Amino acid sequence: MSTLTETNNPYRTLVEGFAQLLNEGEALSPLGLIPSKRPPASVDTPTALIFAPHPDDEVIIGGLPLRLLRELKLNVVNVAVTLGSRVERQAERWQELRNCCGYIGFGLVAAGERGLEGINPTARQQNPGGWSAAVEAIADVLTAQRPSMIFFPHDDDWNKTHIGVHYLVLEALGSSDLACQVVETEFWGAMDAPNLMVESSAADVSDLVAALSLHVGEVARNPYHLRLPAWMMDNVRRGAELVGGQGGAAPRFTFATLYRLRRWADGQLHEVLERGQALSSQDDLSKLFLTTTQY
Repeated sequence: MSTLTETNNPYRTLVEGFAQLLNEGEALSPLGLIPSKRPPASVDTPTALIFAPHPDDEVIIGGLPLRLLRELKLNVVNVAVTLGSRVERQAERWQELRNCCGYIGFGLVAAGERGLEGINPTARQQNPGGWSAAVEAIADVLTAQRPSMIFFPHDDDWNKTHIGVHYLVLEALGSSDLACQVVETEFWGAMDAPNLMVESSAADVSDLVAALSLHVGEVARNPYHLRLPAWMMDNVRRGAELVGGQGGAAPRFTFATLYRLRRWADGQLHEVLERGQALSSQDDLSKLFLTTTQY
């Protein structure tokens, strides 16, 4: 019985093409030298806040925020919850973050003066005083910005700071009178039950990769910006089943990001979708996403 060999495997060229693209990506222009910048949205428009655990999370999960900025003209603002755990890198990471947000068009504020420290489940349990101060800092951001929508990690996103930010933002919401849409994100740990898959165009993905490359110190040690398209391609595989339903046909997306959409009102989270939804790059986002704080 014959078996496939290297010479007659029709997928050999496809796989080698992926590998070649990754090699070519490493040879692109020096990190940090992206020439053009995009202006942020007007501050007079409704605001969407991204609560980023670390500098770079804002564009890793930024498929939907970028579309909201470009298609609905929302004022997308990144909240730098922390500047990372390495104190000697924090000033540099802040500048890299400014460069990234300036390029992609997101506004930028820091939680506290220079980001927060100790945002993790252990600190939440063992340092109640410090945790309460951090919750107050996030509540101050919510009060100042009055967002119509917020993004933050889900409660099982593996990385301890990502999980800490989940609880930090929820507690800050609980201390406010805010009503807004809530979009939970994933990166390190996949969500068991996302309810939204959002396609990104190749143009948007290329801008996210370019913005991510501006976190020079991080991608120099691990060029994960080059693997962002592959991660977004795999999201289509997962989302076809997790969002679309087990056994369902996959949408003809190339790149997508998975989210869980709910809303916060009257001190608690409320479901807003009866079933999972997949939004193509051609769909009108205004049919699903509110642009005011009124319900």
